[in-house]
Amino acid sequence: MKTDATKKDSKFVAVIRLSRWREHVPYTIPLTVFGGLLALEPQAAAADWRLFAVLAGNVLTMSFAFMLNNIEDARDDALDPQKMRRNVISNGQLSRREGVWFTIIAFAAALGLYLASGVLTLVIGGVTLALCYLYSAHPFRFKARPLTDVISHALMLSGLLVAVGYFTYGAEPREVWLVITAASLFSAYGQFYNQVVDYDVDKEAGLKNTAVLLGKGPTSILGHLSIAVALLCMLAAILQGLFPAWLGTILVIGVITTVIFPWELDMRGNLASDGGNVQRPGLIVANLLALVWLASNMGLITIL
Repeated sequence: MKTDATKKDSKFVAVIRLSRWREHVPYTIPLTVFGGLLALEPQAAAADWRLFAVLAGNVLTMSFAFMLNNIEDARDDALDPQKMRRNVISNGQLSRREGVWFTIIAFAAALGLYLASGVLTLVIGGVTLALCYLYSAHPFRFKARPLTDVISHALMLSGLLVAVGYFTYGAEPREVWLVITAASLFSAYGQFYNQVVDYDVDKEAGLKNTAVLLGKGPTSILGHLSIAVALLCMLAAILQGLFPAWLGTILVIGVITTVIFPWELDMRGNLASDGGNVQRPGLIVANLLALVWLASNMGLITIL
């Protein structure tokens, strides 16, 4: 028989699982840090508490997005055994009411952190939170509508995260739009990839997203095209000198390692297909680049 303490521990674990932090923290950290540092480096300024505040705000915003998605998709996820195990609302670990309350807390905490970090940060962070809501919540359900599913996903899960970090310190992004565009396109690829993987379940559930409209083949092609254009944007950003030259050494080593040692699982823990086996090692490289650059910016390490 479970004690009160055990029940509380179970609820705590369920809330952590509801946030699905493993799926978003690995990209939220580098995107936010890159955004802030892209604004700070031209000013020869060091990161302060605001970068860490917006980082926490972005993590909470992504948690809000995934929590709300689990709540709104609970019935559909119950149709798929694998999704039901992952969704704590579908499998009964948390009630819908409990899930809603924890989602509201995440929303309010994120908004408070954005407010403390500046007006532009609050505006862009607020737009991100709004898109997170519109993406999953009924009756809007951007995720179930062709085109809006990809655009909203690309912005709220990548492009706007970079923008929040950048506009905490800068006001004129200029060439930084290349990085914001690249991040958005990488996210669009992730959406296309996920829709191809979920095609059968989504179609059975009656979703009318981009993949269901176009079919698996064209959706997969769009995913590869997004990656190609994103890489071109990043190459242009590098040639514009937006990043310290010494980061190139870490990047080259990371890319070679990623190609030689691809992983078997994608970001959601499923068997990878269609390029999904480079998602996790690619994010490891991105986090390494971001954290080393941040440490250098704050004077914690010296790069010769």
